[in-house]
Amino acid sequence: MSQATIITEINTNHKAIAFTFDDGPNPLFTPQVLEIFQEVFGRATFFMIGKHMLNHPEIVLQVTEQMHEIGNHTYSHPRLTELSSTESAEEIIRTDKIIMELTGTEPKTFRPPFIDYNDETVSLLKKLDYHMISAVNFEATDWEMPDVAHIVSKTRDQVRNGSILLFHDGFGDCSQTIEAVRLLATELTSQGYRLVTVSELLSLKNQ
Repeated sequence: MSQATIITEINTNHKAIAFTFDDGPNPLFTPQVLEIFQEVFGRATFFMIGKHMLNHPEIVLQVTEQMHEIGNHTYSHPRLTELSSTESAEEIIRTDKIIMELTGTEPKTFRPPFIDYNDETVSLLKKLDYHMISAVNFEATDWEMPDVAHIVSKTRDQVRNGSILLFHDGFGDCSQTIEAVRLLATELTSQGYRLVTVSELLSLKNQ
């Protein structure tokens, strides 16, 4: 399984970074993320779970209307390597259809739950024309609620042109994440970074 199959950052001369948020939409935390990005005139990518999208279509619409990107994060957040190839395909394709139905936009980015994937996943995503996306700041571990300072510090360590940053807006209590993202988004924009979607960042890749 080649690491070249999953994208953690983009080689670019542009001062641009992609914030990504997993496991939403969430009625409490996703709107707070949207508020932060409105304040800094930035965009983000939300890797949404299909069943959560069906539960909160109004938030999906809000994300889309504010010009953020919605990526596929499967229907129920399983470990894909523990499923059959048919079950894995169903998880991805079912959510693909939900995104299309709710937004009218064809999704182009996918993040496997737990960053757990195999050659069958790679093959399927190629057929579906998806980019498989990881991130550079896993040491921030925002899902463990380590404290705001830890999330900010470990993310700062990975900030550079083309960084893809991972956070959560739909896993348990995301209050620390919200505060950390608020600080980071303000700080990075003040340093001249553009906060862009993953697809926008891909388009800025050095040729």
